[in-house]
Amino acid sequence: MKFQPDRQDIYSITGYGPGWIAVGPDKVHSSLILGARGLRLPWDCARFEDLTAAHFAPLFGLEAELILFGSGTRNRFVPPAWLQPLMAKRIGLETMDTQAACRTYNILAGEGRNVVAALLLESD
Repeated sequence: MKFQPDRQDIYSITGYGPGWIAVGPDKVHSSLILGARGLRLPWDCARFEDLTAAHFAPLFGLEAELILFGSGTRNRFVPPAWLQPLMAKRIGLETMDTQAACRTYNILAGEGRNVVAALLLESD
């Protein structure tokens, strides 16, 4: 079996807690879109209840293999109609709580996969 070191040329999530995520050395306190190939954008939403189809529009133009949606402190699903453009492009979207999305993102990005995470950080 051949072992390879983790890739160093990707954004990786180095920690998380209530209301924050560490991306490399930076501690982020607001929702963001993070891509393994250098994408890092603010995502303007602080509560799941405030999400609309427009919040998912920036994801439609990305050429990702898979998009992970971190839905906040618990696993919640958005209406499937909001994701229709992703389905039309045959891009998968997996929904999980934000902490699980962080862990899954690191694994897939470390494997060299073209993964994007849309991570909702809910403010109190």
